[in-house]
Amino acid sequence: MARWYPLEAVDERFFASAPYVYSFPVELDVAPVRVWQALTSDESLAAWPLGVRSLRWLTPRPFGVGTRREVVLPLAAMTIREEFFRWDDGEGYSFCVREANRRVLRQFAEDYVVEATPTGSRFTWTIALTPAPWARAPMWLTQWANPLMFGLLPRAARRYFAAHP
Repeated sequence: MARWYPLEAVDERFFASAPYVYSFPVELDVAPVRVWQALTSDESLAAWPLGVRSLRWLTPRPFGVGTRREVVLPLAAMTIREEFFRWDDGEGYSFCVREANRRVLRQFAEDYVVEATPTGSRFTWTIALTPAPWARAPMWLTQWANPLMFGLLPRAARRYFAAHP
C-alpha cells in the first residue's frame, strides 16, 4: 500500500508567488470545444503521448471546483492526487496537488486555459511549484532543464490533436 504525503493547498495567487513558474502556450488547429473535450475526458492527458501512465477521476461528473483525480507519472516515479480550485466550463481549470507518494514537493499547481483563435485555439498550460526543503538545491541546479521537460506537454498536445482532430 502506497504511503501518501500531504502538500500545502494553494489557490490562483500561487501562480504569481511560486518560486518556480513555467507557462507554455500552444496554438492548435482544432476548435476550443475539442480541446476542452480532451481535457475533461475520462482519459484526459493520459491519452496524449506524454508521460502520464494513467489518470483516474475520483469525483463523479459533473466536474467542478472540488473535483479530485489521481495521476500516475512514470517519468517522475510519482503518483499524485489533485484537487481543482477553479473550473470554468469550456475555458479552463486550475488544480493543486494535495498528496503525493514521494516527498519532493511542498506546493504544486497547474492552470489550463483554452481560448479561441482565428485558426482554432490556444491552449496555455502553466505550472507553479515549491520544492520540498531537501529538494531546493537540486531543483535550483537543474532549473535550466525544467522548461525542456515541462515543454513536453505543448508538443504532446500538437501530436495528439494532429492525430485526433
